[in-house]
Amino acid sequence: MSSATSPASGVSGKVPPPHVVEDCLGLVQLLSDGTVKRAPATLVLPDDAPPPDDDEAPVRWKDVVYDEARNLSLRMYVPSAAGAAVDGGVETKLKLPVLVYFHGGGFVVGSFASPEFHAACLRLAEELPAVVLSADYRLAPEHRLPAAVEDADALLSWLADQQEAAAGAGAGADPWLADAADLGRVFVSGDSAGANIAHHAVAASGWRLPLAGCVLLWPYFGGERRTASEAGCPGDVFLTLPLYDQMWRLALPSGATRDHPAANPFGPEAAGGPGGPGAGAELPSLLVAAGDRDMLIDRIREYVARVRAAAGNNRRVDLVEFPGEGHGFAIFEPDGEAAGELVRVVRRFVHGGDDAAAPAPRSG
Repeated sequence: MSSATSPASGVSGKVPPPHVVEDCLGLVQLLSDGTVKRAPATLVLPDDAPPPDDDEAPVRWKDVVYDEARNLSLRMYVPSAAGAAVDGGVETKLKLPVLVYFHGGGFVVGSFASPEFHAACLRLAEELPAVVLSADYRLAPEHRLPAAVEDADALLSWLADQQEAAAGAGAGADPWLADAADLGRVFVSGDSAGANIAHHAVAASGWRLPLAGCVLLWPYFGGERRTASEAGCPGDVFLTLPLYDQMWRLALPSGATRDHPAANPFGPEAAGGPGGPGAGAELPSLLVAAGDRDMLIDRIREYVARVRAAAGNNRRVDLVEFPGEGHGFAIFEPDGEAAGELVRVVRRFVHGGDDAAAPAPRSG
């Protein structure tokens, strides 16, 4: 473990010597005095990025600060597909949709620079294609919920500023976005805890930024009531019931239960009661994807049903289930058949075409 510590909350008093209260995957330790120890993380650093003028790179990428006060950055991926298109001898500018992406990790671990999330976003940028903005956010338990959602709000506000700057004289707009991004086609997405963040970031009305859709990959929601798939979760998978419970203890406000609205947007503590206003009525068109062996599959199905009920016939709400796959399958097996089909499903949703809800093949 790293020797660096930081306060997890406003815990007062000293109890020498401090002892470990929670140990999450050997990566994060919460001590009895409120400090947190984190193991050093393996990261893909900006020095590894291809030169901006590298015409051979399928995707160029760079890190951009979106919230200076909190020192929060995003990683911007622009595929080589962005550029000029020639039709009938006339060259026109080809701009791509924008996919905002929040990484998973139970709100406790992970970074946009983690190799698995970096690789996933490289693939999405190249194969959709789209301009991908993969955002970091503050992690728990140093910064408990709703900190991560507040950071997502800041990111979407930054992107709205970029849209306004690009639509005007262009002053202040990031040149990569101004050149390659269609800021009128923005999709907000994430996997696991990042999908939870994406839901909460777009569920409220009043955004300056028009959103084309929302893509939630194996979204990570909670609740005090156990679903059948949670209660029957085997012990030989990554996301087990004990890990799930522990990450919620570390992520939620002190003393909160898993029925807190940050975990359970349709639960008894939601605004206006179960399924209250804002839980799903304000979401744009929605694609949800998950493996049918995910411990959270029952909760995910219930979430989709509630969003459909809130949306009525006003918006598209698709659920795609991948037979035989578990939580985070495309992150853990990025070269697998199911991961490839997931990219195709997201591509159809983002760019139109065949029904995104077509049944996915069983993974070999």
